[in-house]
Amino acid sequence: MATLDRSLVSAGLAKPADLSNKDIAKRLSPSAVKAFLKIAGLWALRDQDARQLLGGISNGAYYQLKKEGSRRLDQDRLTRISLLTGIFKALNILYSKRLADHWMQLPNTNPMFEGDTPLAYLIKGGLPAMLRVRQLLDARRGGR
Repeated sequence: MATLDRSLVSAGLAKPADLSNKDIAKRLSPSAVKAFLKIAGLWALRDQDARQLLGGISNGAYYQLKKEGSRRLDQDRLTRISLLTGIFKALNILYSKRLADHWMQLPNTNPMFEGDTPLAYLIKGGLPAMLRVRQLLDARRGGR
């Protein structure tokens, strides 16, 4: 059994963090918030769009998050930020920095987006859309 566990870890299939655990969420939240705010800046997101990507949080909660940066996030928001971080990473592997930073705001001819921007697709589709975009980009870069 130990061999199986080690092989899973070496293949990158280690057990994911238990985001429902309050201590783990508290530990991960500051770096997740920092990463999200950095990505939002690089993607030139309007605050309204950034709030929607986080699941539709209120103006007050979002500005408090921007100001303090260390609020404990719930499992849903940590998952959203994890997916967005993966999307950001994949874009920066696939494309130049300039295109990677603008890709979310550009109309896209992929049938999945129906001519809309990836950002609009993510806002309309929520977590399932984030997962699909992450899978699309991971497949384009060879699944690594």
